[in-house]
Amino acid sequence: MEEKITQEQDSFEIPRGQPSRNGDIEMGTQAPDQGLESFFKKVQEIEKQNEKLDKLLRKLQDAHEESKAVTKAPAMKAIKQRMEKDVDEVSKIARLVKSKIEELDRENLANRQKLGCGKGTGVDRSRTSTTLSLKKKLKDKMGEFQTLRENIHQEYREVVERRVFTVTGTRADEETIDKLIETGDSEQIFQKAIQEQGRGRIMDTLAEIQERHDAVREVERKLLDLQQIFLDMAVLVEAQGDLLDNIESQVSSAVDHVHQGNTALQKAKSLQKNSRKWMCIAIIILLIIVAIIVVAVVKPWANNKGA
Repeated sequence: MEEKITQEQDSFEIPRGQPSRNGDIEMGTQAPDQGLESFFKKVQEIEKQNEKLDKLLRKLQDAHEESKAVTKAPAMKAIKQRMEKDVDEVSKIARLVKSKIEELDRENLANRQKLGCGKGTGVDRSRTSTTLSLKKKLKDKMGEFQTLRENIHQEYREVVERRVFTVTGTRADEETIDKLIETGDSEQIFQKAIQEQGRGRIMDTLAEIQERHDAVREVERKLLDLQQIFLDMAVLVEAQGDLLDNIESQVSSAVDHVHQGNTALQKAKSLQKNSRKWMCIAIIILLIIVAIIVVAVVKPWANNKGA
């Protein structure tokens, strides 16, 4: 008997060097190679790049605020150089993040071929939702840079209007301001002021307006290049968002079916239990009736025999 038990125990042992398919059930560990460890390392790398984008955005916003108070061409030129350098760095990091997210997309598809990692599984949904979150974050961040670009353009117009009023003492019409913003050529607009105040006194303002024009045009152009990344991410977020919603809907439906099945099973068990209970009661009643009948038959017979 002991030999038979030993043989049965040996049949349930996992051979050494061969991992369990489902991992250690008691410890609750997952299958060893689901790709999540390397996946989340790459996610952390992307998050670090996103932090750099946050810092650069703040630097550009601060530089823009600083530029609004500048009235000298050299100071404006220095701010322009700083902003151009920062925008170039933003473009570099944004493209790097975009490429890393696209790489995660490809790896997510490949990972579905692994055991227990198919489409709609917990592992797949975790990877997909995390990647989608990264796409949304990059899209939103690119949107913030576009907002900065629009603010720079709008506030540049306001600064130019103030400069013209300060020098000429009159408010220029929109057509004049539009032309100044488009060309940066302010000398013609200030001809009267030059004649009245002298060329030397106006030259600093002319140089500052020209430098500001060049800075705004260049920074706007570079920031506009980021618009394509924003559009790409927007398309991917919308497409993958619908896919993720569909997967979540299917999972939710499956969970509902499981709950319904469990409820039905519990009802069946309850009915089975009640059926057994009533069957036992019926048997007991039947035995009591049989006993009564036997007593009713046996007792008169015993009395007659005694007589």
